[in-house]
Amino acid sequence: MNMRATVAMQVHNTLGEGVLWCDRGQVLYWTDIHASTLWRYRPHDGALHQWSLPERLACFALCEADGWLLLGLASQLAFFHPASQRLVPIMAVEAELPTRLNDGACDRQGRFVFGTLHEPPGGGPKQPIGGFHRLNHDLSLERLPLPGVAISNSVAFSPDGDLMYFCDSLTRSIQCCDYGDEVSDVRTFIALDDPRGEPDGSAVDAEGALWNAQWGLGRVVRYTSDGRMDRCIDVAASQPTRPAFGGTHLSTLYITSARDGLDEAALASQPYAGALFAVHSDFGGLPEPRFPGPPPHVIAAA
Repeated sequence: MNMRATVAMQVHNTLGEGVLWCDRGQVLYWTDIHASTLWRYRPHDGALHQWSLPERLACFALCEADGWLLLGLASQLAFFHPASQRLVPIMAVEAELPTRLNDGACDRQGRFVFGTLHEPPGGGPKQPIGGFHRLNHDLSLERLPLPGVAISNSVAFSPDGDLMYFCDSLTRSIQCCDYGDEVSDVRTFIALDDPRGEPDGSAVDAEGALWNAQWGLGRVVRYTSDGRMDRCIDVAASQPTRPAFGGTHLSTLYITSARDGLDEAALASQPYAGALFAVHSDFGGLPEPRFPGPPPHVIAAA
């Protein structure tokens, strides 16, 4: 069954990513990574706002403390309070490697799980030297015992939190593993058979199905928990990047997209590349888990 997403906002993002819905504020957040910009959209009145950040913003999470976000910047983790623009650094990540943060999401316990992306200093092919990490509630950081990664993506969790999805986009397959305090039994969930496409960001619905944005193929695909392709949403941009459920009933699927790497001919044929898209879904999403921070002294000082 194919559906088609419509343009929610024409924002011309270079690399739109990291989209998520805040149920408390009824707003949608996402990032334009290369522009180092955080975006916020309020659907009920169309209000749009953006914040410039000191370095590229790759991913982020909501915090239990109202008004705060946990940011995965290119080189570090930080707390951010958009209303006051207060930025509180937490720690650097993979400082010894030529990598930056990329995709991330909170697990069902509110721990922030994210991966990195190789940026070869002199250009050239990316290598699987990055990793997947978890920021725990006490702000301790651990590298998860998962395979090395060149372009981390598709970080998502089953509704009960017992399964983690992830991928290295260059392999064109999405992996999953048993998940909890420990991870085990890494296995292939789905593999793309079209060499033009790569799996990008993902979201999980209330039934446990995975919705994956497929870079290069202009679509978001729903896979049931047994890996069967169930729905396909066509997007008027060849590079969709990540879906997220939002709206009052979590029944609207929002999709970010990118213009990055497209030549003049491709941009002319894809006027909505880089836009924010939306489509009504017959499947509801899940509330976004929140990281239990920032620390009390940060809240008191804000």
